[in-house]
Amino acid sequence: MDRGEMTVPQEEMARQAEFAAMVRALPHRPGSYHVVTYGCQMNAHDSEKIAGMLEEMGMVASEKREDADFVIFNTCCVRENAERRALGNVTWLKEVRKQKPDMVIAVCGCMIQEPGMAETILKKYKFVDLAFGTANLHKLPEMLYETLNAGKQTVNVEDRDVIAEGLPVRRLRQDAAYLTVMYGCDNFCSYCIVPYVRGRERSRDPETILREAEELAASGVKEIMLLGQNVNSYGKGLPGNPTFAGLLEKLDGIGIPRIRFMTSHPKDLSDDLIDVMAKGKHILPQFHLPVQSGNNEILKKMNRHYTREQYLDRVSRLRSAIPGIGLSTDIIISFPGETEAQFEDTMSLVREVKFDSAFTFIYSPRTGTKAAEMEGIIPDEVSTERIQRLISLQEQLQQETLKRFIGQEEEILVEGLSRRSRLAVSGKGRHAVSVTVEGTEQDIGQIMKCRITNLKNNTLAGERIPGGKA
Repeated sequence: MDRGEMTVPQEEMARQAEFAAMVRALPHRPGSYHVVTYGCQMNAHDSEKIAGMLEEMGMVASEKREDADFVIFNTCCVRENAERRALGNVTWLKEVRKQKPDMVIAVCGCMIQEPGMAETILKKYKFVDLAFGTANLHKLPEMLYETLNAGKQTVNVEDRDVIAEGLPVRRLRQDAAYLTVMYGCDNFCSYCIVPYVRGRERSRDPETILREAEELAASGVKEIMLLGQNVNSYGKGLPGNPTFAGLLEKLDGIGIPRIRFMTSHPKDLSDDLIDVMAKGKHILPQFHLPVQSGNNEILKKMNRHYTREQYLDRVSRLRSAIPGIGLSTDIIISFPGETEAQFEDTMSLVREVKFDSAFTFIYSPRTGTKAAEMEGIIPDEVSTERIQRLISLQEQLQQETLKRFIGQEEEILVEGLSRRSRLAVSGKGRHAVSVTVEGTEQDIGQIMKCRITNLKNNTLAGERIPGGKA
């Protein structure tokens, strides 16, 4: 599929705008909405687009789902727990629906993109009105119009890998924004369902991305998070063979104070990208680099296409070029057939790298992936014991690694009031570690300079530097 086939035509986008106007004109349309989001930042950004479209249809956001006229569950299927939570919350709304018979309920996202799942949802959960997948998010106005007009369940799931430009967005925050650079994944890790529900890799046009970044800068955004299932492979199939390193360098020149990105695949982490980060003025010194396992045999079974040694080489290169860089990772334990010795290889890698943070998971089989057919499922009691050991080790090492910030100056983008005191605020530092410092509501959305004074569990505490707004 070439780029022209991937991009949704302007005529189709205009057609959806017409449907949005038609929904807005309906006398019986929902007046309020609530979006429940599960999963990753990609899902969160999709929810921002859903909210933007709904507001174009004349709806306003409701803080509580039970008070809304239209509730959408934007689901994730990467982890089985996320899927169960989503379905449990959908079931809960069945009782709410009895009190509000006109409530409209929709389920969308990655879970619905699984083969047959949309039909299963509508058959098993007959109170759900609408189900649609990730590939036809842009068709929400048309789907909702059909649902409201016909008064029957609507399902719309497509397999096409598309890029829909120009969707309205209602950002969760005005000081920070998501900016998608690419969609989908071509890696087909044996445990991962993402390529099947998010589609194959397709990159957005670099000029379109840069224009969007310039618009965000003009609106006062202080931080952008660049999104992609594997940003390192950005540019595949585009004219001129652009790279993520080249795109990042151009974005750095726009002048947005803080630039982050995720997620990165170790096999595609180039020296060029590391060099751009090291030279960049606005690219934050933080890198999320999923390792998944510290054992080469398990990495091969996972279809990760790198070895332990290659991963450690990338870590060494990052730390040499960007001293003090914050490193985080993902780890899966108890992959089918994993022995105690292989698990210990992961533990030893964690000891060697000393990550600032790690997202740790027990392997969860996903139907349709190669790993789901593998033999050697690890007993629950063994998995539980292993994950507890890994978490304990990571927490111990995290305490040690975060001590390097004590006494250092740090900049934080204030996200909100501290949960413990209305006289303090918290936000992410340049290395993606949460920092709490004295402040008030007036500081929210500002970049503040502080000096780190203390370490509390996995977060830092600091004191404000006089006149310390960046």
